[in-house]
Amino acid sequence: MASRVDALYIFLLIVCGMMTLLIFVCLGYFAARFRHRPGVRAEQIEGSTPLEITWSTIPFVVFMAIFAWGATVYFKERTPPDDSTEVYVVAKQWMWKLEHAEGQREINELHVPVGRDVKLIMTSQDVIHSFYIPAFRIKQDVLPGRYTVEWFRATKPGVYHLFCAEYCGTQHSGMVGDIVVQQPAQYEAWMNGGSMGPLSATGGKLFAELGCATCHHNDSLGRGPNLQGVFGKPVQLADGRTVTADENYLRECILDPGAKRVSGFQPIMPTFQGLVSEEQVNALVAYIKSISAANPGQSVKASASAPRSSAQVQPKGSQVQ
Repeated sequence: MASRVDALYIFLLIVCGMMTLLIFVCLGYFAARFRHRPGVRAEQIEGSTPLEITWSTIPFVVFMAIFAWGATVYFKERTPPDDSTEVYVVAKQWMWKLEHAEGQREINELHVPVGRDVKLIMTSQDVIHSFYIPAFRIKQDVLPGRYTVEWFRATKPGVYHLFCAEYCGTQHSGMVGDIVVQQPAQYEAWMNGGSMGPLSATGGKLFAELGCATCHHNDSLGRGPNLQGVFGKPVQLADGRTVTADENYLRECILDPGAKRVSGFQPIMPTFQGLVSEEQVNALVAYIKSISAANPGQSVKASASAPRSSAQVQPKGSQVQ
């Protein structure tokens, strides 16, 4: 995105510079042309409709061109490619915790291969932060209680600075890190250096430990919705609304299951707010996404969330809202 942002910015500088020059040239000309002369009386100059239309139309066309260009860059920047490599980011005072889909974990450092699209799924553990990589011309606020997303494709190997661009406390200036862009072979060697297993596998293990499968069956007989193939699909809610089961929806269903209750299911799922960490929520979301990818053609009745283990729920169990 850097070249696109730079091109737009340079265009703005050129337009502003040309307009500034034109204004000063006109000021100088008019000051000389219509200066006071002894014995010469001033005359009233009537307006010119063609001139007024011209100096209104030309700036309008220029501004609309800037708007269209800027909107194109913005939508491109806000739309990660479907095949992007996903990295989950948790911000906290005052560090960046990152976990790859393959399971590798990093703090204040992110290793990525050159030429590959990388999608960052980010949330904050405490206050508002902002994930800023100046060399890539990208910045995105990281908010508590929800996911925000940004993406990039590094085109040149190297180490690039990472900053928090939102004042987040006394050690805000120390909340920095590095983006390490490697050649594919170097990146694969780094990835093979050790892992706790795929993030989705960690989520699957947690899903089992919490007893989620007791209500979320792979058929329509469970007390909670079937999670197979749910991610990215429309979900009918009890209040008549239809929402898309994206990362934010799955997260909300886990932490606040009553907020968007699925049509056809009773509100019996307990909240997991305060019972699972941000990293565990990320793992559960990754797991639900993985079983959705494995069953893309299956019809979906409802969305996803995860109930507590059988030891923590009411005798009748729990379900996703």
